[in-house]
Amino acid sequence: MAMKNFAHRSLAVGGTLAAAAGALALAVGAAGASGTPAHAARTITLNDTGHLHRTSSKGFNLYESGSANGSLAGTITLHLDVVSTNRVTAELKVSPRGGSMSGNASGSYRNNGATASFSGTLTINHGTGSYSHAHGSGLKFSGTIQRTNDSVTVQVSGHLSV
Repeated sequence: MAMKNFAHRSLAVGGTLAAAAGALALAVGAAGASGTPAHAARTITLNDTGHLHRTSSKGFNLYESGSANGSLAGTITLHLDVVSTNRVTAELKVSPRGGSMSGNASGSYRNNGATASFSGTLTINHGTGSYSHAHGSGLKFSGTIQRTNDSVTVQVSGHLSV
């Protein structure tokens, strides 16, 4: 009878240990499945202005660079393409400390003689470094172009998830 109780207790303890080991393996596997730690998203409210100067141009394409001030101060590059008498598209890259973000914009264009203006929306769809998870859509994108030297002032506002 003592041998039967010993075997029964050994099986019960062994089963409990096996279940615990299985649960631990599942927990470790789930935590390490992606190979990277989880990223908690945060929202940044943008209210930035960039003062840019022409680095080159070709036809109705302006290539600009300069500095951005506001929520994400840093360097900024802009490729602005006047695609028609009333439409623009743009590629924008902002490089604050710790990484960069880039996206595409489109909007209306108005030629006002000595100046031109544009306004539309911007979508951020790529990031690096601290901003590797950056994304946002429907951001407000506007600015002016000084026709004498093609310098651009650009404003971006809205909410961005990083």
